[in-house]
Amino acid sequence: MSMELNSVDELISDLRQGRMVVVIDDDDDSNNEGVVMVAAEHCEAKHVTFMARQARGLICLTLTEERCRQLDLPPMVEDAQGEKANFTLSIEAATGIDTGISAVDRARTVQVAVAPHAEPGDIVQPGHIFPLTARPGGVLTRAGHTEAGTDYARLAGLLPSAVIADILTPEGEVADGQALREFAARHELKIGSIADLIHFRMVNERTIRRIREGRIDTQYGEFRLTVYRDQTVDDVHLALSCGEIVADEPTLVRVHVQSTMRDLVTSKLSDRPTWSLGTCLQAVADSGRGVVVLLAQQEGPDQLLASIDMALGEPGAEPGVLPGTYTTVGLGSQILQDLGVGKIHLMGAPIKYNAISGFDLEVLDFVDPGQ
Repeated sequence: MSMELNSVDELISDLRQGRMVVVIDDDDDSNNEGVVMVAAEHCEAKHVTFMARQARGLICLTLTEERCRQLDLPPMVEDAQGEKANFTLSIEAATGIDTGISAVDRARTVQVAVAPHAEPGDIVQPGHIFPLTARPGGVLTRAGHTEAGTDYARLAGLLPSAVIADILTPEGEVADGQALREFAARHELKIGSIADLIHFRMVNERTIRRIREGRIDTQYGEFRLTVYRDQTVDDVHLALSCGEIVADEPTLVRVHVQSTMRDLVTSKLSDRPTWSLGTCLQAVADSGRGVVVLLAQQEGPDQLLASIDMALGEPGAEPGVLPGTYTTVGLGSQILQDLGVGKIHLMGAPIKYNAISGFDLEVLDFVDPGQ
């Protein structure tokens, strides 16, 4: 069942007026998660109390990279990977609070952190507010609640920062679908989606632009090469495609982040699919229609060592989601949409990809290129 959602403009209006709203991943009930949100500069003790008592999730503060640098906020864990890698050290206001845990204290910490001329000395670590660093480009780069918080606040004409808390059920489970609708209705809050926010921004905005295109010969045959520049961080990304790309026709797709062990050494695990760049290009060539997007994502020393440990079969080294998977969904989706892709046979791990319907994309299934 589709959720009845409020428009992006309605959520922006409520946030501008200091009201809370509910923001969910997508527009249906399946695998949907939601947060309650208020613009940071409007955050008061009553909002913190509501989040603690009613939403029940961890209370976090979304900040831009620029603001994190201004406050000299380091990551909570160096070289952290995965969906929660954007946590910084928790914070507390340096003055004007008691223990820091009360709603009044936490609201003050938020106001100190987002003050226009805030300095590192205005806060201390650790504390009871958990900042999250939003990716440059917002939901067009990473379709997450952190980026939605900064985007919605910015679109409301406010500081690009929001206070958010995950919505849990009374049993402590992450609320999904019907529970999110009921939560918003019970508390008379507007409810909107990241997918709709992406649609809203995509009308007039892109964070990537085409800078080169033409045909090239490769070991796997001839491909159409399209080159994009990321206007937020100035990276250059490549897309290799073949065949006629039609939105209504399923397209074989790989959005790829380079791995030394997988792509250069060609190591593989006997009991698991291997999505190496060469294997994926060969699969697209054999299919006759498909796209391989190669994103400019640097592999750090810790990621390389983790890949080496997996290849060596070291105890405790378990294959997981590769670095960059969560943080580049929006970027890869922009490129796929620009190329005309709609329905996707995805060469990749069967994980949740937030709000890609906002880019008019639909993952039909997950395939092993070796099959």
